[in-house]
Amino acid sequence: MIIKQKNIVNETQKKKHIKKATGSFYNYQLFFTYNININYYQIKIRGVILDFQHKPVMLNECIEGLNIKPDGIYIDGTLGGAGHSKEILKKLSNNGLLIGIDRDQEALNAAKENLKEFSNVRYIHNNHDNIKEILEELEIEKVDGILLDLGVSSYQLDERNRGFSYLGENELDMRMDTTQELTAKTVVNTYSEKELANIIYEYGEERFSRQIAKNICIYRKTKTINTTKQLVEIIEKSIPKSKQNDGHPAKRTFQAIRIEVNDEIKPLYKTVQNCIDVLKEKGRLCIITFHSLEDRAVKNAYIEATGKCTCPSDLPYCVCGAKKYGTIVNKKPIIATEEEQDENSRSKSAKLRIFERI
Repeated sequence: MIIKQKNIVNETQKKKHIKKATGSFYNYQLFFTYNININYYQIKIRGVILDFQHKPVMLNECIEGLNIKPDGIYIDGTLGGAGHSKEILKKLSNNGLLIGIDRDQEALNAAKENLKEFSNVRYIHNNHDNIKEILEELEIEKVDGILLDLGVSSYQLDERNRGFSYLGENELDMRMDTTQELTAKTVVNTYSEKELANIIYEYGEERFSRQIAKNICIYRKTKTINTTKQLVEIIEKSIPKSKQNDGHPAKRTFQAIRIEVNDEIKPLYKTVQNCIDVLKEKGRLCIITFHSLEDRAVKNAYIEATGKCTCPSDLPYCVCGAKKYGTIVNKKPIIATEEEQDENSRSKSAKLRIFERI
């Protein structure tokens, strides 16, 4: 069932369409709002996934930030549904090249279909953390621009049996690279209560992390937590009803577990440094973050790359060996416009930072 987009101009009409499509306005409000103003959208009912079209975050800002040269070489290190890549390719000549990297083979397959009209694309099944090794294999020394969109893609959120979404009932997986061993099921069923509480608090910024971790451990004593629905029910019982007014109650915990499963934070600082190393003169690095820890890592890596000394103030001289590699294009992070935030809820927490190599 595909529900065609109609002209929905106010909140009352949005609610009417949501209720008609799902029978439950509360459970699917965010999902519907996410897809508004797209040609068609996907509805998930009782775990069944219907058709979907992706809308990339801050598309125009990213394209402008990359300052694309028609004959340049560009990397989309988080290819996903290829929404950003498609716009990059439109600005490249036949002499230009786009390298699309994603550790999710299914996402790569979807991107190939979306970009089938373009011939100047190289598809790489790998992690952007390995960007230097990837370029070495391609015998490319430097590139003109790199884009990283660090959020989980809408393709992954909505794909059945991936376990990224707290809507519906699917297996607890959350792996971006389905060949790796660690899954969300392993995390929630084997990590200690203390480890779970720390992960949920640090990566999800969830103030009820201790209670959630405690209830997870109580539940798994009698039954294995296999599905997203089981985990959602545990989380909902752990958070007072009066405090469940900031989006879906499971949102923060699911984010935290996803970050742990895919090791999204720890290598990020080094990844930013590697990206800067492989940029040509005047090359641009654009990074979109969705979490304060991600944004902090990117911000600090950028600051260090500007040559600013990071030594403690009480040291008599610099020992950190600060060296200037470039400049920060935007002193403050770029955020999505109010219009985009209304149309795409995923963009509300997004921050774009741009660095230019000298």
